[in-house]
Amino acid sequence: MLSGLVIVDKPQGWTSHDVVGRMRRIAGTRKVGHAGTLDPMATGVLVVGINKATRLLTYIVGTSKTYTATIRLGESTVTDDAEGEVTATRSAAGVTDDAIRAGVAALTGDIEQVPSSVSAIKVNGERAYARVRSGEEVKLAARPVTIHRFEVHEIRRGNDGSDGDSGAGSEAVDVDVTVECSSGTYIRALARDLGEALGVGGHLTALRRTQVGPYTLDQAHTLEQLAEKLDVLEISDAARALMPNRELSEAETTEISFGRRIAAGATADTPEAATADKPAAAFAPDGTLVALLADAGSYAKPVLVFAPDNEKHGNDKLAGQ
Repeated sequence: MLSGLVIVDKPQGWTSHDVVGRMRRIAGTRKVGHAGTLDPMATGVLVVGINKATRLLTYIVGTSKTYTATIRLGESTVTDDAEGEVTATRSAAGVTDDAIRAGVAALTGDIEQVPSSVSAIKVNGERAYARVRSGEEVKLAARPVTIHRFEVHEIRRGNDGSDGDSGAGSEAVDVDVTVECSSGTYIRALARDLGEALGVGGHLTALRRTQVGPYTLDQAHTLEQLAEKLDVLEISDAARALMPNRELSEAETTEISFGRRIAAGATADTPEAATADKPAAAFAPDGTLVALLADAGSYAKPVLVFAPDNEKHGNDKLAGQ
């Protein structure tokens, strides 16, 4: 059974769900999922799991991400990006380059961010964007995120709108940036907050995700390319890149394959110890992924077991034993 990760270069205008549907047809299986939603406007890295590798997706969702983006200063929109209706227009012509860079610096590091009101965050069981579309005013709570890097590459003035979006003529300023951030960060919220801090408003006009955890745009393929040739990162290689590794002996491989404990790889509660949230990938002597392990006291116990013999009995989720 084909199992592994596919690094998709998501096209603009597609939802992440659209991509999963297309990948189900390409891979010939219903067991397909993705790690981390991209808005329809965005392009770039979408990590898709096939069959057994869907079990790795939960550990990929929480990894850091890197994006390239363009922020337009001088216009605010209801969605904080170019897909929403413009709600305010103010001249950004007087905003200096130094002020822009200072605003970016203030949004770097550990910050409290209010997500866009049209995000997929659930409010009382319903997506925020659905409540907004029904006419409700939604205000989401701020949440802590970390902006590891917020780098300005180019500041462009006097945009004439010829790029096909709304355009604010010579009054707008476009800022090309790279953002490396923790999971849960909204780049369009950064655009909004930068614009508001500068007193002119702002929104996102372009977004491309270039990296998710260890998986990069260099590994990505378009859906058209994948339809021609399905390029799959085999599950053992995918886990080896994603997590700390532990090489098992033959005896340890046998014990773990049956869901039994083995000696810990590191002392519990130390920085080196594997946990249920951040497990170690355990490999048999032949390089096959056997399980994900968490250290508990003097033992390591399986969080997930991938051994074929166990899968026949549906015994692949052993957390808490």
